Amino acid sequence: MYTQELKVPKDRVGVLIGVKGEFKRRLEKKTGAKIEIDSETGDVTISGEDSIMLYQLKDVVLAVGRGFSDQTAAKLLKEETLLDITNVQDYAGKSKKKLDRLRGRVIGENGRSRRTIEQLSDTDISVYGKTVAVIGEPENVAMARNAIDSLLSGSPHGNVYKWLEKKRRQMTKRAFESAIAH
Repeated sequence: MYTQELKVPKDRVGVLIGVKGEFKRRLEKKTGAKIEIDSETGDVTISGEDSIMLYQLKDVVLAVGRGFSDQTAAKLLKEETLLDITNVQDYAGKSKKKLDRLRGRVIGENGRSRRTIEQLSDTDISVYGKTVAVIGEPENVAMARNAIDSLLSGSPHGNVYKWLEKKRRQMTKRAFESAIAH
């Protein structure tokens, strides 16, 4: 029996439980794990026999804690899907003002920058608290992470989008060539 203890923000506990406990039940059924949630503290304990499934379930819980919807977080139960979390404070230091400004760079006006990165990298992105989290397939997550790191380091948005478009074209070309070869 494997056990893992996690913490989720109190305001995200409801999402993890779901309407009438539905999401928690669905996760337990799909993974065969037991999920215990303390809604007062945000402490979550997951336990089960399958260590790999428990690892994936841990990522689902973390994703909900980082602001993703239950449906988006559940994508992490697929083997080829990853969660990557960037701590914005690593770029902002202790300054609350700089933290807010950097979060704003990733989100963009009316969420446009976040949506553009999501579309070009085929990922889901959540900016929550002091973190930026990405869910997607490994190569796509790496692209999005690189773009987010560039924005947090001060690169102009246009340059980041051009780089993403170029990477996307390269990936599409490789996929096409691979399909033809088989």
